[in-house]
Amino acid sequence: PLHAPTSFWAPAMNAGRTSFAKSALSLGLVAIIGTTLLSGVNRATAERIAQQERRVVLEQLGQIIPPDRYDNALQDDLFTFTDETWFPQGQRVVAYRARRNGQPVAVILRFAAVDGYSGPIDLLAGIEADGRLAGVRVITHRETPGLGDAIEAGKSDWIRSFDGKSLGMPPAAEWGVRRDGGAFDQFTGATITPRAVIKAVRLALEYHERHGDLLYSSEATPQ
Repeated sequence: PLHAPTSFWAPAMNAGRTSFAKSALSLGLVAIIGTTLLSGVNRATAERIAQQERRVVLEQLGQIIPPDRYDNALQDDLFTFTDETWFPQGQRVVAYRARRNGQPVAVILRFAAVDGYSGPIDLLAGIEADGRLAGVRVITHRETPGLGDAIEAGKSDWIRSFDGKSLGMPPAAEWGVRRDGGAFDQFTGATITPRAVIKAVRLALEYHERHGDLLYSSEATPQ
């Protein structure tokens, strides 16, 4: 059989390798550019989401404790901590302290109800210095639209049922939904969501009862 000289195939093979290398390089550059662009978009999106969330939090802080009740910078006088007993799953709790003439007025805790139907429910709970609830608001959640989203103040008055409540009012045994013998309404077809919020708020009140002095006396957490 006849065989082509090696010198005949060498240029073709070299050309093929060069073409392949160029293609691989082009694909690599496209991947790098795409990853960089995607990373930039993700960062920009995350920043916008964070800014929007901060705006919502500041707005809701004012709904819970009106600004005319305190004279300090609420958004700066904050303390962050973790406590697995009252705030499970290692969540980072933020305590916004409201003071007037240096004296405690109330603290607003930012934490999560971890037992939501579709995941954690981020909450703000304002607790007066005497242990009464000034108000509760939902920051973010993933509960079912039309069912669990009744925890939002804009869709239902349910969340306002916490106003003025404390550990003794209602009694401990009534910190639950009516279906469980409690004092709070449940939602039609969505009992898990209100149960989770009620439990989390009660735990926050218990923490305040036991560690209220710590909440007000701790140095502000550097931002």
